[in-house]
Amino acid sequence: MSPRLKKLIGTLVIFIWLPVYILFAWAIGLHVLPSANGVTAFLYYALAGTLWIIPIGLMLPWMYRDASRN
Repeated sequence: MSPRLKKLIGTLVIFIWLPVYILFAWAIGLHVLPSANGVTAFLYYALAGTLWIIPIGLMLPWMYRDASRN
């Protein structure tokens, strides 16, 4: 697969993943946060604000790997 195609696929996956993750985190927050104390809300925001990067961070090396290394 050409590097250009891999970057295109990766970009499309990112553009799909982020809105899906945002809606998922928002829906969970609507159920968890109204009755949560300050520590629970802080932990939720800390986790929700950082967990979105894990799938993208795993995909970036694939996107930028040389075609000759496949």
